Amino acid sequence: MRIIAGSARGRSIRAPEGRDTRPTLDRVRENLFNMLQTEVPGSRVLDLFAGSGALSLEALSRGAAFAVLTDHDRRAVQTQRENISALGFTEQTRVMQADWREAVRRLQTEGERFDLVFLDPPYAMTDLRDVLKALRNLLQEDALVVVEHRSGERPVTPESFALERERSWGYCGVTFYRPDTGNTEKC
Repeated sequence: MRIIAGSARGRSIRAPEGRDTRPTLDRVRENLFNMLQTEVPGSRVLDLFAGSGALSLEALSRGAAFAVLTDHDRRAVQTQRENISALGFTEQTRVMQADWREAVRRLQTEGERFDLVFLDPPYAMTDLRDVLKALRNLLQEDALVVVEHRSGERPVTPESFALERERSWGYCGVTFYRPDTGNTEKC
């Protein structure tokens, strides 16, 4: 794997060993970030279920201001730290080893807010209502949530998030959501 564009363009990154992590392919990341061009510069990024950290590292390379990477897997977190160090992004990142509930709880307690969120959960996790409801208080008003999922199997989400667009490349699908400010449903 490599960083596609920006300050770390062409630099290699590692993926955690084993079958528990499914890194986002280079061609998918390239297409995804072409769609995110205006969202990334200066943004604060949350990478929940971060795996190798490829998505948030690509965002940092393209001008994101800061990224928080979370994963429950010890090997994934170690790989994230190694990738961050190799790319020189130590000052622009925070790594948390925690499941998504604990990570969100801690970030809310600290008053964190994000402009861009990457959700790349295991493909078997098809109901994201609880995840998105929990994230709501971490999102800036016009935040963008990018969900990676199996192509043709968009996950279940709460009505308080508006689907903005979706694309698929082979087995990988990506759907973009924004908090629906016109929806009065409480999360």
